[in-house]
Amino acid sequence: MAATVTLEPAGRCCWDEPVRIAVRGLAPEQPVTLRASLRDEKGALFRAHARYCADTDGQLDLARAPALGGSFVGLEPMGLFWALEPEKPLLRLVKRDVQTPFAVELEVFDGHEPEGGRLLGRAVHERDFLPGVRREPVRAGRVRATLFLPPGEGSRSRAAWDFQRR
Repeated sequence: MAATVTLEPAGRCCWDEPVRIAVRGLAPEQPVTLRASLRDEKGALFRAHARYCADTDGQLDLARAPALGGSFVGLEPMGLFWALEPEKPLLRLVKRDVQTPFAVELEVFDGHEPEGGRLLGRAVHERDFLPGVRREPVRAGRVRATLFLPPGEGSRSRAAWDFQRR
């Protein structure tokens, strides 16, 4: 592996915080494929990939370089995260234990082949919730939802909802 994958913030951040992805040490204008993958709490695999070309200095910054194809196209700095799809159809990415992070593996492959060429670099980034967040299921008739309650009390607290209609 010759390329270096840089993530900001490095290592770990909250699920809703943007991550800057950059790759250094590539050849000038080298075609590469970036792949993101994670396993949910039941072991189901979710993946996304995108094809890029390094700049004339052999660097790739997803905030400036558009994806040329793959799971998405265009300038999408967070595309490898929002485009994650299950390997098996009809599965949803659900976070049941909000006290543990999801580990997203990012890999850089040489070329634009669908299965990926030679592995050039990799990094693992953990995505989690704020410490103390509680997950509360909500049931009302046919509506199923999940309320994520932040730590603390008062009107300044934010809540996030995940709805599912049956």
